[in-house]
Amino acid sequence: MSERIAFQGELGAYSHEACVKARPDAVPVPCTSFEDALSAVRAGRADKAMLPVENTTYGRVADMHRLLPDSGMHIVEEAFVRVRIALMAVAGQTLADIKHIRAHPVLIPQARAFLDANGITAEAAVDSAGAAAAIANAGEMGVGALASSVAADIHGLHVLAQDIEDQGHNTTRFLLMSPQADTTRRGETMITTFVFEVRNIPAALYKAMGGFATNGVNMTKLESYMVGGVFTATQFYADVEGHPDDPALARALDELKFFTNRLDILGVYPAAAKRG
Repeated sequence: MSERIAFQGELGAYSHEACVKARPDAVPVPCTSFEDALSAVRAGRADKAMLPVENTTYGRVADMHRLLPDSGMHIVEEAFVRVRIALMAVAGQTLADIKHIRAHPVLIPQARAFLDANGITAEAAVDSAGAAAAIANAGEMGVGALASSVAADIHGLHVLAQDIEDQGHNTTRFLLMSPQADTTRRGETMITTFVFEVRNIPAALYKAMGGFATNGVNMTKLESYMVGGVFTATQFYADVEGHPDDPALARALDELKFFTNRLDILGVYPAAAKRG
């Protein structure tokens, strides 16, 4: 039986594209929300979940850092998808006919220059591919969707403009999540992702980071966010190069524990070729 991968959105979403890129033979399982994708795995309706965590233009995907630590799942792979935004609509129209578009709120700012230049207003939708599907099903005229050209093919819409994203480097990073951790070394460069909460003491973060610097561990990502609505309970999300079994990273993580109330490793996985 083929592996099933849950993702947020309709068929043709960028998350669907990430699933195909990571596991070409897998069966995609569309879900309404990120939480639903994780629930599908926990309920046995899917084997893994593909979740977006950050975009080079938009930044961090909202709520993802809150969901991952308590999801009960582990990161086993990363995938990078170049976000090529297409404006699509029901056939028989030109770009001048489109006065309004719908798309996921993450996607709209990534094409803001094009929309403003063409006098097109935007409305947030739960999912970009879903917006495309709804427009196609209703035969709605004068309204378009921003999504992948794959969504246009799947839902029978006509692409009126392609590659309209503001930045040519526009790329989204996805994480493949599994109920089972896989810490085997599967690549020359491994990435370890973890979250930690620093103790509420002076210079706690500075001291916590010292172990990575002194042991020569490259930290590629460090982001902070509040937990429980309390300003003094700041949690951090971090990516570092290395495997927890590597002596340098093992020493750094041991030192980190002295200055934290919580330290959870979310995944150990090979760095994607696209990284860097």
